[in-house]
Amino acid sequence: MLIFGPNLLLQFLFIALILLFHTTFSQETNISDSISTLATNRSAVSEEKNTNCSGADLINNKDKNHKIKNGLTNREIFFEKGRSSFKFKYSGRIQTRFDLTKAQGPGIESEKDLYFRRVRFKSDGHLFNPKFGYKLEIDLIGAQVLDAYVKWNFYRNFEIWAGQTKLRGNRERVISSQELQFVDRSLLNAKFTLDRDIGVWLMHQFNAGHGTFRQVLSVSKGEGLAIWQENPAPIEKGLDYTARLEYLPFGDFIGKGDYKGSDLEREPTPKLALGLTFDYNNNAVKSRGQTGSVTDNKANIRSWISDLMFKYMGFSFMSEYVDRKIHNYREQTTAQYNDFVNDFYTGKAFNAQSGYVFGNNYEIAGRYTEVCPQQGSPFPDLTQYTIAFSKFIVGHKIKVQTDFSWLQEESKPTTHIYRFQFELSL
Repeated sequence: MLIFGPNLLLQFLFIALILLFHTTFSQETNISDSISTLATNRSAVSEEKNTNCSGADLINNKDKNHKIKNGLTNREIFFEKGRSSFKFKYSGRIQTRFDLTKAQGPGIESEKDLYFRRVRFKSDGHLFNPKFGYKLEIDLIGAQVLDAYVKWNFYRNFEIWAGQTKLRGNRERVISSQELQFVDRSLLNAKFTLDRDIGVWLMHQFNAGHGTFRQVLSVSKGEGLAIWQENPAPIEKGLDYTARLEYLPFGDFIGKGDYKGSDLEREPTPKLALGLTFDYNNNAVKSRGQTGSVTDNKANIRSWISDLMFKYMGFSFMSEYVDRKIHNYREQTTAQYNDFVNDFYTGKAFNAQSGYVFGNNYEIAGRYTEVCPQQGSPFPDLTQYTIAFSKFIVGHKIKVQTDFSWLQEESKPTTHIYRFQFELSL
């Protein structure tokens, strides 16, 4: 039975809204002409005011810079008036997906789903000065705010962010779901990601020879997406502390490609990014730190995450490793330790994936993922093999992706998973 997902009416209304935006802003020439005409009519007044009021922050022909754009690869609204400016960029996207799952064995029927995987609106830009930026991303299906933060470039290469966004944990999670190499993220990410949280981030980077170092420090609530309500667990809550260090020995990737899944830029020289993250979630009350169900227990969860991204001439390779443990269990009794491993998802995981983009923008990719929960826990070991085919029509903005997986779960028959997805971004 085909399932089209919740809030179907809302989804179609969103599609209509995106088409309306596209129709309106595609008339770039007419709008630009109107603005130019208006500016010409007011030029005499502006010149007179400039003569009588020396030093005033007025609009003249040299200061005007109005731009309204829309397109598949470049869309923004930008107004600049002398020393002050406002920049607003918008984006809407839809992921339509079909899943077919079949476990091996007699009498087991296949499961079929056709649904909208993601329907989102996103905006970013700056206010008054490029040093003061913002980002907003809304999930229209779940009626949920995903990203909502402001950022301030307060000194040289230092930035401070405040609000809700992704913690800098595993690289695959920070890569936008719009720019993935496969239909969706790996099992490592599903089980061990740090995910989004509310907090404060300090970002810095500097060059050393031909390479680049990046550092990220953050302090957050440790409870994930909780921007509108408090965690209901009647437990004293702590904070989450995250530190990440990245090193790019051969310099920056083209178009921030170290956080995109495929090498669509076809890096002309080899590029490598190495990352290491430490996260300490004090008094965590959710089974996976920022995600999962609320438990009746609390634990200090310690996570180490390492990853790398390599790209060259259409070839890409990414790998990640996670080691997560309960940090305070040694102080507890055996019975309490058993409660920890039953309530919290800990252990180790490894993911590696690689692909090649051909000259016609077709890509073939493969992925191997292994998840090993903490010994003694009720969670099974998982191993998954995935092969993917993609066609990039307009980069990651319009693309078709399909993949096929073999999932091996401990003490269970192999499960085959086929997925097909169409991405449209305006």
